[in-house]
Parts: sequence; structure tokens; C-alpha cells
Amino acid sequence: MMDLEERHCPVCETATPQRVLHEANIDASKLDDFAFASRKFPENMHYRLVLCERCGLLFANPAPRAQELVAQYEVAAYDSGVEADLAARTYAHYLKKHLGAIGPRKGALDIGSGNGSFLEQLLALGFSDVAGVEPSLAPIEAAKPAIKPLLKHAPFRAQDFGKESLALVSCFMTLEHVHDPGEMTRQLYDLVAPKGGVFFVAHNYEGLVNRVLGKKSPIYDIEHLQLFSPRSLEELLKRAGFTGVKVFPITNAYPLSYWMRLSPLPRGAKERLIGGLDRVGVGQVNIPVPVGNLGAIGVKPG
Repeated sequence: MMDLEERHCPVCETATPQRVLHEANIDASKLDDFAFASRKFPENMHYRLVLCERCGLLFANPAPRAQELVAQYEVAAYDSGVEADLAARTYAHYLKKHLGAIGPRKGALDIGSGNGSFLEQLLALGFSDVAGVEPSLAPIEAAKPAIKPLLKHAPFRAQDFGKESLALVSCFMTLEHVHDPGEMTRQLYDLVAPKGGVFFVAHNYEGLVNRVLGKKSPIYDIEHLQLFSPRSLEELLKRAGFTGVKVFPITNAYPLSYWMRLSPLPRGAKERLIGGLDRVGVGQVNIPVPVGNLGAIGVKPG
């Protein structure tokens, strides 16, 4: 098991007051190669989660050290190419609605880019000098040949990019995994050009589905060091200096079998149900569901 360290709220950086909502629930013997992989069967395990009563962020305290997280993601397995492609199309659909606020489309970075599906969408939207960073090797190896050269096998490091060199930085379902999302967002402000922006997508622990499911929701996961609300996600961008911040709900469309994978049923029952859905030909039918995801866009003044 990884060493843990105490931390302040990673959005507003205060130590006051932190109310414990959920004590730690981790059985290391049940973790496998998919523990730090995307779109897996949920283990429903999590660190001790506290609520920042200033900004509304729910975060792990104590939490693993940043260098230990990098090591875990390095060797994580991957089997979610279909879902990654569908998610990329969904996020491109929402991005199009806000492109008018973004300046010239030169330079785009996707953080936690997986197999690079969203890089394809960025190219289709007219962005040039597109790149992605991904700490896990397996999804890069699964990337399409034309996209693979655009992917860098590494965690995000601000020093790898030039100051004010990017028109857009995207980060989808990755903020929850970052050791210090506040520091990362401030670094992105320096990297984004004037009139450039950031586009984040994150889980909303205040969303209806997540409130109904409680700790049976798949967002309560050993990978997630923090969970956002609309208020805390907006504050994350504003504290970094971004303006015109808009936070809005995201509805994803995934195959019915994938939604069943995330359901709170026992794993054996889920596997039998998924097999049955696939046999009768409906498992791969895409179903849009508003499960409680948030988009956020902010622009650097220019």
C-alpha cells in the first residue's frame, strides 16, 4: 500500500475547516492491474474523504504522494478504447459551443489523453500543434498509428511546454486523479496564450445519480483524490486567473453494457447481465445518461 501524507484543500489551499464525510475503505488485496485504469469495474474503495467547508471540494486526506501515483499509472492496464472514442465525440460537441471565446487555434494540449481520441477531435476542429500527455503506457500502445506520434508517455509537467504557447488545454476525468489540481491549473494559466482557454470535465459528487447511489457510486474510487461540485470546480478556474468561467452539465453516451459495468450490482451479477445483453444484441447500443458530470471552460484575458 502507498504511503500517505496530510494535505490542505487542493483548490482553495486552506486547512479550515475539514469535515470527515467518509472514513477510508481500502482492501489492498483486492486491487489488480486495473485499479488505476480508466472505465474499469468499480471496486468501491476510497481514501478518507473530507469536505472543505470553504469551497465545497471533497478530497482525500491523507492522500498518496505525487511520485507514487506516477508509478501506479505507469503500469495500469487498458481496455476502454470504444468508450474513449465516444467520450471524445461528446466532449468535442460541448467544446464547439464555446469555441467562440477561444482565440487562434494554434497549440492544444490534452492532459491524461489515453489513446488520443480527443486529439483527433481537436484536429477536426482546426487546431494545429496538437499534443497529449498520458502517464500510462498501455493506452498509448493502443492509439491509432496517425495519433500515436502526438502522444507523450509522461505525466503533465509544465516545464515541457512554452509560456503562453497553447490556445487550449483540455483535461477530462483527470482532475480527480491529480495530486494538486490547484497548482496544475495555475501552471496552465501561464502556458495558455491570451484569449486561450481551458476545458475541464469532472465528476460532480452533488449530481442526482451520485447522491442517490451514495458510496455505491463508481466515483468513490481509489484513483480519485478529490471530487468536485459546481462551486469548487468554478473556484478552481477563477483562483488560477481564468475569466468568463462557465460550468455546465455533461451528458455522456456509452454502450448499455458499459453502464451496467458501473452499476452498483455485485460483479458476478454484472458480468452475467452484460453477457446476456451482448448475446441479444443490445449491449453495444449507445444510451445517453446524465450521470452527474460537469464541464468547465475558462479563458485567459487578452
